[in-house]
Amino acid sequence: MIRNREELAETPAHETALDCIAAGIEATQPTRVMSEALDRDGSTLTIGDTTVVLDEYSEIVVVGGGKAAAQMANVIEDVLGDRLTDGVVVTNDPQETDRIAVVEGSHPTPNEAGEEGARRVLSLADGATEETLVLCLISGGGSALLPAPVDGVSLAELQSLTDDLLSSGATIHEINAVRKHLSAIKGGRLAAAAAPATVHSLLLSDVVGDDPSIIASGPTVPDESTYADARDVLDRYDIRPSAAIVERLENGDGERSETPTADDPAFERTELHMLANGFTALAAARSVAEEHGYTPVILSSQVEGEAREAAKTHAAIADEALATGNPVSPPAVLLSGGETTVTLDGDGSGGPNQEFVLSGALTSTSADVVVASVDTDGKDGASDVAGAIADRDALDDERRARAALAANDVYPYLAERGLVVDTGKTGTNVNDLRVLVVGESDDTR
Repeated sequence: MIRNREELAETPAHETALDCIAAGIEATQPTRVMSEALDRDGSTLTIGDTTVVLDEYSEIVVVGGGKAAAQMANVIEDVLGDRLTDGVVVTNDPQETDRIAVVEGSHPTPNEAGEEGARRVLSLADGATEETLVLCLISGGGSALLPAPVDGVSLAELQSLTDDLLSSGATIHEINAVRKHLSAIKGGRLAAAAAPATVHSLLLSDVVGDDPSIIASGPTVPDESTYADARDVLDRYDIRPSAAIVERLENGDGERSETPTADDPAFERTELHMLANGFTALAAARSVAEEHGYTPVILSSQVEGEAREAAKTHAAIADEALATGNPVSPPAVLLSGGETTVTLDGDGSGGPNQEFVLSGALTSTSADVVVASVDTDGKDGASDVAGAIADRDALDDERRARAALAANDVYPYLAERGLVVDTGKTGTNVNDLRVLVVGESDDTR
């Protein structure tokens, strides 16, 4: 799971942090959570607590997108077998499948292949009837992987706007409010295309709070955001998109003034199933910390804001634990999840998890605090690593460390010191996973 684990595991505390990270990623693997959630007995399909009678439908199709979509598709194929009629999903982590077409798109900026795949998804949904069961597989990254720009807006214009939004410091809620109003598939429009079919959406959440309207920009759920909300986001972050995008956000599509809301008949035969989220990873990490003899504390699964600022608070809590035994006596492991952001002031390489680690290690006054943080999909911001791990003693040039933070160029600093965590693509995506190991346990396994 962690390719460079051997060079990172300097102490038992480092080993514990790495084990917590590996356990969190493993617990949220799509094949694992899908296999646990799905069961078939003849013509009866069970999804969690819901029973679906397959014989009630003349065809069963699978659509969807996200970083985990191919793994999810493989499990669906195994469960449904020849009952599956057709399917297509878009992902940036393709795998071989037998019946469901897998299209490789790009993330975080959409590309032509993703657009073509999204059109195929939309076409399959358009062809559904009242006798169709649509299984929609949604995971983190679906917003970029299922672009389908509306008429009048080009993919190039959408790509440019996506890059501007991602570098602005806007929250995922704000970014997706804009995306929904420039897409033929997001903001409930996929459900509208599939109606009157029965639609069951299987979700892996990558958003704080698990709001299904934000996960992959909510293609099968009602949307309460408006064109005015989208315009406000662009104004708030001083983003100037193309004239075509301005026109769309000012005037809508001329037929539907807004994306479909909860009272739209498109949602009369839809159901959601949340299979895993950030807390799934935290719970697995908590169990590992206990096994290593540490007292674990989950601070929150919903941490947002600037990564470097969030790190200061986490490090302060760790130092308080060492100094006073509050809120927990060492040896302890502090855990958190969520989605921090970076407002770019420089043009360097790195990501929010690497900035979190560097800022946290700089803030802590003790080498008895090991700070680790990863993006569970294996790619942190503008880098090819998942995140980083460090303690205070690992930072041998504090002036350069602070300069790297100021320039948003933390990757070179951390990589030169062997502090980056390399997992490769993990196949899952449930936000960030942060681990602060405070003190060392007597358990030296």
